[in-house]
Amino acid sequence: MIQSTSLLESWTQENNQLASSCKLSSHVFLFLCLSLSGIPPHLDRAQLELSVVYNTCVCFTAQSQFDEAELLLTQTAQRLLQIAGDAPGTSDPSVLWRAALKSVTGTALHYRVLSLLCLQWGVWLAKSRLNAVQDFQEMSLLEAQSGAVWNDCRAETKEKISNIPILVLDPRKLVDLLKICTAIVQGAERLTEGWSVLSALQAASASPAPRALIAYTHLLSGSSIDNRKSRVLGCFIAVSICVCVCTSLRILHSMLLLPSTTEPAMAAGCLLSPSLFLCSQSLSSLLSVPSALSVLHSLALKCVIHGRVSEGVECYLDLLAALQSENQHGVRVHAAVSTLPKLPRLYLEAGAALLMARRPADCMALCDEVIGSTQDLLPEKVLLEDPGDGRVAGSGEVTEEAENGLVRLLWTAAAYLLQGHCYSQLKDWKQAVTHYTRSVVLVLDWFYSDCFCTQVKYLKKKKNLCVLQRLKGLSLAGRGISFAQIDRLREALRDLQLSRQAHPEGVSARRWYGEVLWRLDRKQEAAACWEQTWSNPIPSLSEALPVYAQELHSGPLLDSAELHQKLQELGPT
Repeated sequence: MIQSTSLLESWTQENNQLASSCKLSSHVFLFLCLSLSGIPPHLDRAQLELSVVYNTCVCFTAQSQFDEAELLLTQTAQRLLQIAGDAPGTSDPSVLWRAALKSVTGTALHYRVLSLLCLQWGVWLAKSRLNAVQDFQEMSLLEAQSGAVWNDCRAETKEKISNIPILVLDPRKLVDLLKICTAIVQGAERLTEGWSVLSALQAASASPAPRALIAYTHLLSGSSIDNRKSRVLGCFIAVSICVCVCTSLRILHSMLLLPSTTEPAMAAGCLLSPSLFLCSQSLSSLLSVPSALSVLHSLALKCVIHGRVSEGVECYLDLLAALQSENQHGVRVHAAVSTLPKLPRLYLEAGAALLMARRPADCMALCDEVIGSTQDLLPEKVLLEDPGDGRVAGSGEVTEEAENGLVRLLWTAAAYLLQGHCYSQLKDWKQAVTHYTRSVVLVLDWFYSDCFCTQVKYLKKKKNLCVLQRLKGLSLAGRGISFAQIDRLREALRDLQLSRQAHPEGVSARRWYGEVLWRLDRKQEAAACWEQTWSNPIPSLSEALPVYAQELHSGPLLDSAELHQKLQELGPT
C-alpha cells in the first residue's frame, strides 16, 4: 500500500510538472495516461487518471487531433463504468457519458467527469456534430457547472488528496468558450435556415469571451434583424441605405488593406483557439471576407448607380491601377480577382462612369483598350437558332464558343456606343454618327437567324442577348439624335423609330422622336408622342444590367418646359 501511494504521488508530481511546463505535448501526457491505464481501474487512482486524460485531450484538441481525443474520452467513460461495476454495453458516446455521469453523482469524481464531458462537447462542436451538441444541452448539465459546484468539488478533493492533480486549462474557462462558440455556430445554422436567432445571440453577447467572438454574435444578430426588417423598411429609407452601404464598403475596403488575422484572437491563458470550434460551413459562408479589390469594385459600382459619380470614378481608377500594378510586378492575382468581372467589362464600367463625370477623353481611351483587345477575336457570325425547333449545336464546346463570341461582341459594341456618346458630348456629330453606326453594324450584321421574330423572342431569354438588344436600341437612338443635330431629319426619324422598336423603354428616343416629328411639321403626331412620355419618368440606373447598357443621358437633352410650351402653342389636339 505504501508503494502504491508512493507511485500515485510520483505520477501526480509528473502530471503537475508537465501541466506547469511552458511546452505542453500530447505525447508526454499520453505516455503517462497509458501508464495509468495499464493497471486495473480503481477509485483511489481515478482522480489522477481522469485529470491526466483531461490534460491529454486538451492537448489533442489544441492540435486538432479530434479523433484521438474522442477515442480516449470514450475509453475513459467505459473505464469509469468498470469502476462502478457496470457493463458499458455500448460504444455510443452520448449513452456512455449519461451512464458515467450517473455513476459518479454525489462523489468527488463528479467534477472531473463534468470536465471530460465538456471536452467531449468541444469535440462534437469541432466536428460539426450539432445534433450531439443539442442532446448534450438537453441533459441540463450547464447549470451543474456553476462556480459553486466547482468550488465544492475542489474542497472535497483537497480533503482527500493534499497533492491535487493540476489541469492545464480551467474547465470553467472551457465552458465559457464552448457556450459562446455553440451559440455562434447554432445561430449561423438556424439563420441560414431562416429561423430567428436574435434572443439567443444577444444572450451570448453578454457572456465573458474574446472581443472577436462577441463581434461575431453582433454580426449574426445584425443579419437576423436585417432578414426580419428589410421588407418592412423597403424604399422608405433608400437614400440612407445608399449612404450607409457606400460608407460601409469604404470602411471595409480600408480594413482589408490592413494586415489581416486569419482567426479570432485567443483569450489570455487559453490553450484552445476559438477557431477550433467554429468550423460550421454555414458560419464560414456568413463570415467569408471578400478580397479588397472586389469590395472596391462594389463600392465603385454602388457610387455610380446611386449618383455619387465622382467617388465612383475615383474608385474605378484605383481598382484599374491596382490591377495594372499587380500585373506589372508579376503577381498572381487570379485568386484575389476571381469574383471580379472580366477586365473589358471593368473598362466599360469605368468608361461609363467617366462619361457621366464629363471626362470623354478618358472614356474613349478605355474604350480603345477594349476594342483593341476584342475586335480581332470577334466571330464571323453568331448563329441564333430557335430553341423550340429542336436544332441545337452539336456539342457543348460549340455552345461555349458561341457564348464567348457573343460576350466579345457585346463588349466591342458597347465600346463603340460609349465612344459615340463621347463624341456626342463633344458635339462632334459626324464622329458620333460614325461610332454609333459601328455599334449598330456589329449588332445587326453579326447575327443570323432563320426567323427574326424567333431571334427577338430568344433574346429575351438570355441576359447577354438582351443586353445586345438594348445596345442596338441605344446606338440607334444616339445616331438618330446625332442626325437631328445636323438636320438630317429623315435619317433621324428612321433611326429613332427603329430604336423605339428595339428598346421600347427608352425615354430619350421617344422624346427626340417627337422633336423630329415637330421639325418635320408633323406637330399633331409630335404632340401625341410627347404626351405619352410625360407619364414615363427617366429611369434611374439599375444594378440588374451593366451600367454601359443603360441610358446615361450624356448627350443633348430636351427641356421639358419647352416641350410643354410648344404643346400649349399648338392648342388642344
